[in-house]
Amino acid sequence: MNVSTVGAEAVVPTPTRPVLTCSNLRKSFGDLVAVDDVSFSITTGETYGLLGPNGAGKTTVISMIAGVLDADAGVVDVDGQRMHPGALGVKGQIGYVPQDIALYPDLTGRENLRFFASLYHLRRREATERTAEVLEVVGLTDRADDQVKKYSGGMKRRINIAIGLIHRPRLLILDEPTVGVDPQSRNSILESIERLSSEGMAVLYTTHYMEEAERLCDRVGIVDLGHLIAEGRPRELTARLGAAEHIVMSVEGDVESARRAVDDLGVVSRSTAEGDTIDALVPEAESALPAVMQAVMASGASIRSVVVDEPDLEAVFLHLTGKRLRD
Repeated sequence: MNVSTVGAEAVVPTPTRPVLTCSNLRKSFGDLVAVDDVSFSITTGETYGLLGPNGAGKTTVISMIAGVLDADAGVVDVDGQRMHPGALGVKGQIGYVPQDIALYPDLTGRENLRFFASLYHLRRREATERTAEVLEVVGLTDRADDQVKKYSGGMKRRINIAIGLIHRPRLLILDEPTVGVDPQSRNSILESIERLSSEGMAVLYTTHYMEEAERLCDRVGIVDLGHLIAEGRPRELTARLGAAEHIVMSVEGDVESARRAVDDLGVVSRSTAEGDTIDALVPEAESALPAVMQAVMASGASIRSVVVDEPDLEAVFLHLTGKRLRD
């Protein structure tokens, strides 16, 4: 906890209350237990990635958070209020952006936003101001008065996000927001989410693109077979699971002798040699790299290039679930 001082007195800030708290959620459909004892929270300004293979239970968790489904057991609190399907006031604290695009194609982007603003009972002046604000957030101010049917797929997804923001929600749920979009729109969407998080928005994010989770998410929760099997900051997860780093060297000379010299150091978990390349698996490349390079050169070989591949969420996910995220 950060502590500031004023004169001689210490001022201790009040801990941030979670915007979303899910406690021991459980949901069954007949004999199928889709979600079993799932708990996590999201605070102001935090982006939380909910990751899992198809059928893991992510959609069911999101449906309970959004009040579409009622939990069989457990509690969802949004900004300190209990969520359930009839809790209309609580639902107003959430901006939900589903995978399916829900827009009126014959209306302009601005007209779509003003229509959805009216559903949230925003007064005309507030709706006008808020429409301009969210168009700026998603980078569509210059196309606001074009019909949505003339938008690219990526632009439609961006206006879909703007609709989720129109009523100033405390929590934004983004379910696969970049599926099927072009690289420019994808980057624009990611930049918008980064901006929202920096301005204090709590974001729940699901994706099939691990690089997005690594870029955006302060913490991630990995769900498989209805259970939350791991949670933490991306770097914490890789460290906690003992995920190793790869030192990949392009070598000139007797590659196999150089590989054996590296193996003999005792700091390498595993080493392989293929062609002119040595791949050494180490717990921590930063400390092991000088000794590994010295061993190669001492064997009589020379090093043309060195690349260090750090562990990532993809490796953690594969280790925990036995599947790739996009399987």
